[in-house]
Amino acid sequence: MKNTALSHIHENLGAKMVPFAGFNMPVQYEGVNIEHETVRNGVGVFDVSHMGEFLLTGKNALALIQKVTSNDASVLEIGRAQYSCLPNNEGGIVDDLIVYRIKEEQYLLVVNASNIEKDWEWISAHNDLDVEIRNISDDYSLLAIQGPKAVEAMQVLSSIDLAAIKYYHFEVADFAGFEHVIISATGYTGSGGFEIYCKNDQVEQIWNKVFEAGASFGIKPIGLAARDTLRLEMGFCLYGNDINDTTSPLEAGLGWITKFTKEFTNSENLKKQKEEGVTRKLVAFEMVERGIPRHDYEIADASGNIIGVVTSGTQSPSLGIAIGLGYVPTTLTTVDSEIFIRIRNKDVKAKVVKLPFYKK
Repeated sequence: MKNTALSHIHENLGAKMVPFAGFNMPVQYEGVNIEHETVRNGVGVFDVSHMGEFLLTGKNALALIQKVTSNDASVLEIGRAQYSCLPNNEGGIVDDLIVYRIKEEQYLLVVNASNIEKDWEWISAHNDLDVEIRNISDDYSLLAIQGPKAVEAMQVLSSIDLAAIKYYHFEVADFAGFEHVIISATGYTGSGGFEIYCKNDQVEQIWNKVFEAGASFGIKPIGLAARDTLRLEMGFCLYGNDINDTTSPLEAGLGWITKFTKEFTNSENLKKQKEEGVTRKLVAFEMVERGIPRHDYEIADASGNIIGVVTSGTQSPSLGIAIGLGYVPTTLTTVDSEIFIRIRNKDVKAKVVKLPFYKK
């Protein structure tokens, strides 16, 4: 089990630690609902240093990214980031990721912790373009400082205007006394804020300064459980739940990051799928009757036929209702379509809704 550079701090703070993607991670401190509300209304800090980072350098770095990712990275200027995915040859997804353009011929790929080795092997296997790829995952830490008060609370720690960093933009600047820190507005919570990429030997000092700066704003450490409820309220996909090796980006509602203006892995088949239409889609739903949907619960139609599966589900802390995501036939994807979640052998009524669940 790997530790992040901050694992000892989480333990000292009394966090409940759990194994996650091979790492010893804090799942919660005070409780999911309290931590969730802290991020929705104030400012909270996640240690997400388990995420993977690959640095691609060279004149063909963009060409390799274009070859293995579904989105069009050619539109990226320096200081811009892009959500994308790595399609496989069978119509599914190797992983979803964020692509950052750092310099003219240098890009940073941020991948899911559980897929670091898999993604590294996949990208390396397609690298016949002499691109230098470095796996810097073990050398870097990542803090997500999230919430509507994040920018105001953290402004004292940087000389740049944090409020000027637009969504999916970033700056390489000074932060908490360190130079060349990546400050990125690519949050996973829907409540604003930014992420800090720094070296492992810097992160403890940065963590301490972040909490000093945020003290008067009620800043708190936040665990992975609240991260999950926050992202689900926004309808953001989680790899391993809502998308995986067998789900097409088009089925998952990720057609907006699947650009057929270029060729990429399996693009011909995906283009054909787009033209012919998919037979199932990932939908958002809320429970009409009492019950909480959970990952892998079956979805049934009004006649009791099993038509799909729940990929993510929870009791929404912000809304006070049970919500979920799941794959159903395209005939049942329109808003207000009636579906049933099989909970303990009972079919409990739900209805399809439009994302996001949580509207600011």
